[in-house]
Amino acid sequence: MPEKQNVVANYGALEQPSESSESSTITVDVDHENTRLISDDVLPEISHHHYSDRSPWLRAAVLGANDGLVSTASLIVGFAGSSEDHNLMILSGAAALVAGALSMACGEYVSVATQKDTESADMVREKAEFLKGPLHIERELRELAGIYEARGISPQLALQVAEELHSQANGDIDEIVKVHLREELNVDVDELSNPVQAAVTSALCFSAGAAIPLSVAIFVTDYQFRLAAVVVASTFGLIINGLLGAYLGGAPVWKGAIRVLVGGWIAMIGTFLVGKAFHVQAV
Repeated sequence: MPEKQNVVANYGALEQPSESSESSTITVDVDHENTRLISDDVLPEISHHHYSDRSPWLRAAVLGANDGLVSTASLIVGFAGSSEDHNLMILSGAAALVAGALSMACGEYVSVATQKDTESADMVREKAEFLKGPLHIERELRELAGIYEARGISPQLALQVAEELHSQANGDIDEIVKVHLREELNVDVDELSNPVQAAVTSALCFSAGAAIPLSVAIFVTDYQFRLAAVVVASTFGLIINGLLGAYLGGAPVWKGAIRVLVGGWIAMIGTFLVGKAFHVQAV
């Protein structure tokens, strides 16, 4: 009979039925020989999904839309606190949209391009180590094995895995470098960031968010109703942006919505009070 092994898992962070605050340990008997013979069709389907791969583009989209909505709405409300002039409010909103979209695009481009340059420089440095000779290649191999060993793999198996990955490259230094960059620096050479894509995405998302309060300010002529409409439209926009961002990220939706809403309201109230304090009439 195949020998059974005890696998111990610590679930201290999970809520247990007992009232004890100590971490509980669950011991499970696993028959490795028999489980390997089970067909994939018999095994249950994976019932959970991960959203971490959405983080880069989701962050840029949510941040861009939220910045566009909050900054434009706050500027319009701030000018409304200073003056009742309709054209001045439209001008402030349009200026906020154009300046903000271009600023977001430039900032995102510089940020992502700098990150890409750093990753490319690491790739060049890593490749240079392999070109120094067999001893440096062996040192890099041991370094790769050390990474797996630090993750809990036995030294012999860790070295075997590293050697297998090297051998699969068939002597192609670029392929070996890809493996080392992925394991050592978490850099995927095949999926380096695109600065232009990031810049365009940020600019479009900012413009989409800014268009909400600006559209209301353009089409509503009455001062009191216009100010209230901008605030209400911006509030709904903040809630939707927060809900959508949290939903796409797999996080609690209302928590994300409230967080975005509170931040936007603080910005709008602050700029309105500043406008009231200076109360400058349009010329």
